Amino acid sequence: MIATFTLEDINKVAKYILATPSLKKVITFHATMGVGKTTLIKEIVKELGVTGNSSSPTFSLVNEYQSKTGETIYHFDFYRLNTEMEAYDMGIDEYFYSGNWCFIEWPEKVPHLLPFDHASIVMRTLPNGKRELLLKND
Repeated sequence: MIATFTLEDINKVAKYILATPSLKKVITFHATMGVGKTTLIKEIVKELGVTGNSSSPTFSLVNEYQSKTGETIYHFDFYRLNTEMEAYDMGIDEYFYSGNWCFIEWPEKVPHLLPFDHASIVMRTLPNGKRELLLKND
């Protein structure tokens, strides 16, 4: 799936992503800083029924959210991670294989720890300021 959108339309993109048939629950987000990874994840989390504030876990590495239906959702930001061992020591495999939603920013910091079976979203800013998104779910 490829989508072009403005940040004002990001809620529509979040709905579109979640409507993807057989969408994998572990999703990596690839983009440079400032493209909108965190903003998109916040919208996806909201669409999944989280009513509280969601934010980037830049310093804590992971935020845990509960949806209105009791579903657990994890949001990872590995930007400040120095080694894969740090993620391994925090029990990252337990999160990734929990069956819960896992949204991962800066997955290139943990390439050997990612589940083989995951979806990925690649985002980039276009010259006109819009965003382009490519979802790979196979």
